[in-house]
Amino acid sequence: MTGGAVGFRERLQRALLAWKVRPRRIARHVAARAGRPGETLRRLDPAAVRLGAVQMRFEPAPSPEDYAARVLDLARRAVEDGAQLVAFPEDAALPLLGLLPGGVDLLAAPDVDTALASVGGGATVLDVLLFAGPAVERAYRAVFSAVARSLRVYVHAGSAMLPGRDDQVYNVAHLFGPDGRLLARSRKAHLLPLEAAWGLVPGEDLAVVDTLVGRVGLPVCMDATYWESFRILYLRGAEIAVLPVANPEPYDEWLALRGLWPRVQESPMYGLQSCLVGRVLGMTLTGKSGIYGPLELSPAGDGIWARMDDPEAEGVVVAAVDLRALAEHRRRLGLDRSFNLELYRRYLPGVYQRVARRMRERAERRPRRPRGDGRR
Repeated sequence: MTGGAVGFRERLQRALLAWKVRPRRIARHVAARAGRPGETLRRLDPAAVRLGAVQMRFEPAPSPEDYAARVLDLARRAVEDGAQLVAFPEDAALPLLGLLPGGVDLLAAPDVDTALASVGGGATVLDVLLFAGPAVERAYRAVFSAVARSLRVYVHAGSAMLPGRDDQVYNVAHLFGPDGRLLARSRKAHLLPLEAAWGLVPGEDLAVVDTLVGRVGLPVCMDATYWESFRILYLRGAEIAVLPVANPEPYDEWLALRGLWPRVQESPMYGLQSCLVGRVLGMTLTGKSGIYGPLELSPAGDGIWARMDDPEAEGVVVAAVDLRALAEHRRRLGLDRSFNLELYRRYLPGVYQRVARRMRERAERRPRRPRGDGRR
């Protein structure tokens, strides 16, 4: 097939995808299914902010309407239990790759290499994400905006692997307000080695946004592996950190402790973790969605307000947290007064500069992958 024919086919596929994911059509579909609007934000009490964590099973979406119905049903379960802020998992947009021609079969492949072989032409994961990105983003944002607006709550849409204006692909968290407006986006700052191998690029910011239910920070998954991320969120005034997770390994209680739970002890705040579970491309995704916070404030003294029992089941957990008690706990703890700023100024810049230098040197030694004709 000639280069012109390939280009025409690609433009036609893009046009068909764009037609499939018309935002107004998606919004009408959600509104028709939503029923009565939620009323959980009518009464605002800082001493009883209700947070909902969605544990979502991965299932390829054959249509935007199927995807919207699943998202709406899960969010509605949380709202019916009083949730004012509902959070979805990392890679929550991944099922939308099922909209691609043959996408459902592609996502059912036993591994990534087999899936890419079915695409042909030496395609990479990055090529697929760049091609599908515009349509996936359009559908993803339309669905979560409509769900937030229909239920009249804050909805953290988890995250999506999306191209930026620089044609780099980022893992991006999104927060929507009860009017459906996009309030904030935040790019994952610490990538899994797998994501880096696929060609994703880390972000350089950790968003924090004011809402009616508190000041919300938007880290993503691996950002909670490093204390620095949450110290930054704490110093920026975050009261609630929403952490979407897609962990590609069998569940291990001890490994799970490297994430959100210790971070909200070191930098006192509430943590809302939502996990993607199930199987995709040979990977097993597990996790226990839940609401966490400082030991001293938790009902059982264990730092847990609510948590899924099964690391592989779909479900929703909801719990109320007390922002006034958090503020008083922070005041009593006096964490800011214990900082040794002179020590940090002396050592940290040089330490991180040496790490950055080593990373640049490794990158310069790494061979670059040649791009084929017709690739972006």
